[in-house]
Amino acid sequence: MARPPQATLHTSETISISSSSSSPERAVYDDTDFFNAQRNDSQSSLGVASLRDMTMSSSLELEHRISPVSRLPPELLIYCFVKLNLSYDLRSCMLVSKTWSSNAVDLLWHRPLCDTWPHLLNVVQSVRKEGSYYPYFALVKRLNLSNLSDQISDGTVQPFLCCKRIERLTLTGCTRLTDHGVVSIVNGSNSLLALDITGLDAVTDHTLGAVAEHCPRLQGLNITDCSKVTDESLIAMAKRCRHLKRLKLNNCTLVTDESVTTIARHCPAMLEIDLHNCRQITNESITALLSRGRQLRELRVAHCSSITNSAFLELPKHLAFDSLRILDLTACFQLQDEAVEKIIETSPRLRNLVLAKCKDITDRSVLAITRLGKNLHYIHLGHCAQITDAAVIQLVRMCNRIRYIDLACCHRLTDQSVKQLATLPKLRRIGLVKCQAITDRSIMALAKMTTEPAAKAPGPSLLERVHLSYCVHLTLQGIHALLVRCPKLTHLSLTGVQAFFLREDLTAFCREPPQEFTEHQRHMFCVFSGPKVNRLRDYLNSESLYDTEGTMYDDREGESGDADQQVTGMMHATGLGVDDDEMNEEDEAGEGSQYGAEADV
Repeated sequence: MARPPQATLHTSETISISSSSSSPERAVYDDTDFFNAQRNDSQSSLGVASLRDMTMSSSLELEHRISPVSRLPPELLIYCFVKLNLSYDLRSCMLVSKTWSSNAVDLLWHRPLCDTWPHLLNVVQSVRKEGSYYPYFALVKRLNLSNLSDQISDGTVQPFLCCKRIERLTLTGCTRLTDHGVVSIVNGSNSLLALDITGLDAVTDHTLGAVAEHCPRLQGLNITDCSKVTDESLIAMAKRCRHLKRLKLNNCTLVTDESVTTIARHCPAMLEIDLHNCRQITNESITALLSRGRQLRELRVAHCSSITNSAFLELPKHLAFDSLRILDLTACFQLQDEAVEKIIETSPRLRNLVLAKCKDITDRSVLAITRLGKNLHYIHLGHCAQITDAAVIQLVRMCNRIRYIDLACCHRLTDQSVKQLATLPKLRRIGLVKCQAITDRSIMALAKMTTEPAAKAPGPSLLERVHLSYCVHLTLQGIHALLVRCPKLTHLSLTGVQAFFLREDLTAFCREPPQEFTEHQRHMFCVFSGPKVNRLRDYLNSESLYDTEGTMYDDREGESGDADQQVTGMMHATGLGVDDDEMNEEDEAGEGSQYGAEADV
């Protein structure tokens, strides 16, 4: 019987070169532009195969008897190289061998470091150099000049005109750039996937016209604060750039329903759109985006005050938006309970819902929101002054995975609401600014303290940011309890709380107020953040700040530094007794995103 042939051992010259799409992409470490903050939908842009073909040959490998480590497949080499955070380390790898060099050079150059002027000059010198071993101009895939925003002008970008394989271009805040500079770098850039020109007020329709003509693969566009852009260029772009997935038009005040409805018709893959302060947008745009954008995940229409209930009530019947996760309706003043009920009915998987300053909504809306259940992680109801304790208590019972909640200026809320909110097992951030009915009872609940003798001591609070400005009934003892029991606290706002802003020894730990504040505002300002929260905690722990009658330490317990004993003493000092009806809550496990914090006052 014939023996089967033995498997052939492949050396590096016989290993098949994989396509670039199967090669691991280097992790993002220093990109800060809007689109890099999210997962890119394009394939990896690393051109390993083409570089190996350009620089290596099988005869050359055999001639020099490459070591075993150099015979590793490109995928494994790149997987190792991608773990290196420093450009210096990658450069050292390039000097090991030609095989290492050809696989490391793309990682080093696909996002050249341009964070300082000397670094930028080095990059410019390399991409313009003729006869170099590698064509560096062809390796640049991501170009971010935002760190030098005040120095970038039309002339600065001219050396990069030869870089025609750029996929992500970030020019955030480069206010000296005009149409001439942006258009020159966009022309011929057929590979461009994401463009961020936030804050370039000099840019007009001429730039977006060039984008429409030369960038058919565009997936993300951020033109925040480009106030001269009009419907004309947006319509042209929507018709040619049909792969658009992320679009930010914040403060583009000339944009109207005409361009937004065109985008809805021609860009069916849209995932995220932000129309913040596009004040000419009406119901027509919202209905079109929701009806046609079946993959839409984020819709932000804050301060679009012309939107009414009809934007949602006139949606096609039996249509569900299962992909919608984030909806921001801040300051859409005309929205009422009927619209909120329709939103919840059609978007059952909403995770973030912002209804701040929707002053007409009532408990009826909050009770509708409770149907989101475990899906709800972030809820903003600031300035919804008609909301009462009953609705908030029911919201907590039904949506026990809330991580962030803002109830600023909901003046009808009392300690009963906050004590129920304190039972949320995953609560990280809470806003109670100007909820003037709350007292130290609320603070003790947030600190997860109880005076029940037989009660099981809860674990430390997970709270990270707490906003209590203008809660005028709070005392030093209550805030001290919060600091002791919340070791993860990194932000605490107490502006207008007399127990703090009138004490110079305590305000010494505050951060500086914003320059634009008036003298009165600066006097009232009292915000602790970062390391200063820890310093305030240490100071309060070390000082004898209370009267001997009702001290923060209970002498009967003997000598103890335990946080629970300290805070129990504080509760006696403030005259707090046993909590009223404690609500039982089922502790549901689950993970979710955390989102940004509120204002500092």
